Order: sequence, then C-alpha cells, then structure tokens
Amino acid sequence: MSRLPFELFLALRYLRPKRTFVSIITLISILGVALGVAVLIIVISVMSGFDHDLREKILGFNAHLTVSQAGSTMKNYSAVAAAVARNPKVKGVSPFVFGPVLVETAGDTNRPALQDAPMLRGIDPATEGRVSNLPNEIIAGKFDLSGRGLIVGVDFANNLRLQVGDRLSIYSARQIKKMRAAHDKKQDEAILPDEYEVRGIFDAGYYEYNARVVMTSLDNAQDLYDLNDAVHGLFVVLNDPYQAGVAKKELLVKFGDNYSVTTWMEQSSGILNALIVEKNVMFYLLFFIVLVAALCILSAQITFVIQKTREIGMLKALGASKLQISGIFLGQSAIIGVIGVASGYGLGMLAVTYRNEFLHFMRAATGWELFPASVYGFGELPALITPGDVAIICVSSFVICILGGLLPAIRAGGLKPVEALRYE
Repeated sequence: MSRLPFELFLALRYLRPKRTFVSIITLISILGVALGVAVLIIVISVMSGFDHDLREKILGFNAHLTVSQAGSTMKNYSAVAAAVARNPKVKGVSPFVFGPVLVETAGDTNRPALQDAPMLRGIDPATEGRVSNLPNEIIAGKFDLSGRGLIVGVDFANNLRLQVGDRLSIYSARQIKKMRAAHDKKQDEAILPDEYEVRGIFDAGYYEYNARVVMTSLDNAQDLYDLNDAVHGLFVVLNDPYQAGVAKKELLVKFGDNYSVTTWMEQSSGILNALIVEKNVMFYLLFFIVLVAALCILSAQITFVIQKTREIGMLKALGASKLQISGIFLGQSAIIGVIGVASGYGLGMLAVTYRNEFLHFMRAATGWELFPASVYGFGELPALITPGDVAIICVSSFVICILGGLLPAIRAGGLKPVEALRYE
C-alpha cells in the first residue's frame, strides 16, 4: 500500500509519461515554467549586479558629497575643509579642480599624433586617498603627480596608445583664451601647450572613468585654469554614503546659501533610476513567460478532465468528495509547478554562475562582443543573486502554476456521478 495521500497518489499516476497529446502539453508546461523562472533569475540577478557594481564604482571613484561655492571658485578652501571635517558624519575631505581640456600625444614619423578631449581632475595627492580608491587602482607606473606628472585611465591610454613615460601636450582654458585673444587682435602669436608626463595608468573598473578622466596635481590644475590659490570645490566622503542627504542638510545649515552641496545620488540619479526602472520593467515583461506556461497547464488540465470524466464518475460513485477530486488535479498542477520551478532555479543559478565563461566562449567562437565595455561600462558581466528576489520569482511562479489548474480542478470536483457515467 502506498503511504501517499489518495489525491497525490492519483495525481502522480496520471502524470506518468504516455505518448498522448496531454503528455506533450504537460512537458511543454514544465519547460515553459523552467524557462520563465531561469530567465527571470538571470535577468534580475544581472540587473541587480549592474546596480550594485555601478554604485560601488561611483562610490570608489567619486565622493559622497561635493561642496562648492555658489557662482564662483572657492578661495578659502582650507578653512571650509576644516569646518566640513568637524561634522561627525564626515570621514575625509579633499579639494579638487575639474574641467575639460584638449590633449595631444607626441607624434613621430612612425606614429601620428592623436587628440582627445577628456575631463581633467586636479587632486591633492596627500588627501586623495581619503575620498577615493585611486591610489590603490594604479595598474602601471605609480601614483606620482610631482612636477608635471599625469595619471590616465587604462582605456584612455589604449585609445591614445600611451604608455608610462610618454608625454602629453595639454591645451587648457588658459591657452584657448590666449588663442582667441590673439585671433581677435589679429596677432600672429604661437600659444604653446603645457607638456605632461604619464606617470601612471589606473583602472577604476568603469569605462566612463577609465576613458574620460585624467589626473594631475592640484597645483598644476590651478595653473591650467588660472585659479591662483582657489579650487572648484571639495570632495567629501562620509562614514555612511546613504547618510548623504542628512549630511547635506547639516552642511547647508552651517554654511548658508553661499555654498552648494550635491550628493552622489543626485549626481548619478539618471543612470541609477534608469537601472531601477529597467529592472522592474524587465521583471514584469519576462513574467509573461510564466503566465504562458500557466495557460499551457490550464489547457492540459481541461483536456485531462475531459479524458478522465469516466474515472471521475467512478470515484464519485465510490464516495470521493468534491474536495478530493479537485485535489487530484490541483496536485497535478502543483507537481508541474514544483518540477518546473526547481528546474528553472537550477538552470538560472548555473547560467548566472558561468555567465562570463559563456561570454568569453561566444567571443572566442564567433568573434562577437556580446557585452562591450564601451557600451555598458564594465569589463565583465556583473550579477548579484538576491535571495529575496529569487524567493519572489520561485514562489510567485509556483502560485501561478496552481492557479492555472484551479478552474479545471473545480470543474472536475463539481461533476456528478450520473452525468459522468451517463454515456459510459
């Protein structure tokens, strides 16, 4: 005798593979549920990984708060930095100069000169380590900004074919103003750029930073922008980056309307909000795969109830209740859901674990760059498996499978023995 409940025993027996149309629909239903769960786990994990890694890169390269003087440069930045540092939420403060420049490599007969227009960031080498991970992200050369030293991103170096020790000519706002003044006066005056030496190459892990930002010392940047002893602002790092909004309010109360404070969330709100919206939209769109599988379950169960009408009538005549008959067909839906969800979970976790190996294989086999860093900003496909998201996907998929078989189960339970056996 089987120890299984009566309803579950019959549900398993009826689901034994047979070469019938219903068995094919059942198999398709299981595959549909598995595919839907797997795709949902993969997509949601990748989107969560994008969001997590992007925040890490932003917080590792940029400050949590940026303090600047409204409408002008900051001349008394040392006093302002000391006042900011006294806030208990502040971990580190460092001055900066930030703006666009034109650069040109030193060409020769074998290699033509190349040009680009990156953003130049003037930093204080003594305090930069308090507000970013830059000193620890040097992959070639060293963190040396003495004299006319320059540090560039790895993608910027690749685009301009630069190596440590190469020299770059930088045209700053000062040179451009002089060129324009000479042109207006119709004077033939040669405006020479400043020459810098590449001392180090950094890898921030994010293409936008690696390809668009170059670093020099604060003194050099002040000279390039004719700031004398002023700076553009202060980078501030907090003990808890998610307290940036609270710290901003406290600093604004302290300094008044003459100063402007922006948080890292405000500076990156566009891309972060876009990721959140895209994650939610993808979840709802891909969930229709599971709904299609549920419709397959509904179709299979309706056909199955019609085929088993005689057996249902006999079970009713032998004393089976409506609830027991409905339980048989709900049990079938539950078994399909369990097998489909478990298979989808395993497939999804496997795909997430070996996602980058698959991308490398496809690139080697076909030559296609499925995940170009220049578009997505990351060298590897990020992923973050969140147990809460996985639980929601699996549980909701299982519930939808149960609901897919609910209507046929109620119909089967409502059959009367006389009507079921009338034509038998």
